[in-house]
Order: sequence, then C-alpha cells, then structure tokens
Amino acid sequence: MTRDEIIARIRKIEALYQGTGEMGEKQAAESALNRLVMRLDTETEQVEEEFQFSLPDPWKRKLFLALARRHGLKPYRYPRQRHSTVMLRITKKRLDIVLWPEFKELSEVLSQYLAQATDDIITRGVHGDLSEAPQQPNLPLD
Repeated sequence: MTRDEIIARIRKIEALYQGTGEMGEKQAAESALNRLVMRLDTETEQVEEEFQFSLPDPWKRKLFLALARRHGLKPYRYPRQRHSTVMLRITKKRLDIVLWPEFKELSEVLSQYLAQATDDIITRGVHGDLSEAPQQPNLPLD
C-alpha cells in the first residue's frame, strides 16, 4: 500500500468515525485509524519531534487537546509556559496529514457554531441590532 493510499484510507476512516453514532463502529474505526497511522509512521521512518502550539482561544485549545488525546498523543506544557501553550511530540508527517487538517476543519465548525450561538444570545437577551458601529467622518477640532 502506498503512502497516498494510506493517507486516503485515514481520511475515510476519520469520516466514518465522525459520522457514526454506534459505539462499536466508532471503536472499530478508531482502531483501524490507529493501525494505519502507525503504519504510515513506520513506513516513513520519521522520528517524533517536539512541536509548540500557541492556542490563546480556550475553545480551540480544548478541541486541540481532545483531538491529540483521541489520537493517542500526550499534550503537555513546561513549567512557566503560558496556559495557551501546548507542547506535543509527534512526527511531522502525522501532524501535517492527520492531526492539523482535522483540527482546522473542526475548529472552523466550532467557530461557526459559537458565532451563531453568540449572535442568538445577544439578539434575544440584549438587543436585536448586531450591526457594526458606523464610521463617522472626522470632525474639525475648534
């Protein structure tokens, strides 16, 4: 099986994992995904590197941590690092092909959902006009 075929299968299994509601199907998809990722890692013979991520948005940081843990990774921070910093040991290939694309896609979905929820709460609870403040011309100083 070529590297591209493995990557394509990983993406299909990820889609299956996200789309299924049955626990048995999720576990089967997750174990298949883990086997393919391990195979990809061994075929490319890459060593794990340490990567530092700065995720100041708490919602995106929680999402990233959950995804990393779902993929069997162990995120960490060093003493005195900011709370928004996440360290991760992973192969560059696995980060670029599996984890980061999935994070970006799910992050966009999360952002859209949070924006809609925020708009709805403000419209219902505060005021119905969510338009931006208009720009005023500069007035001469007298």
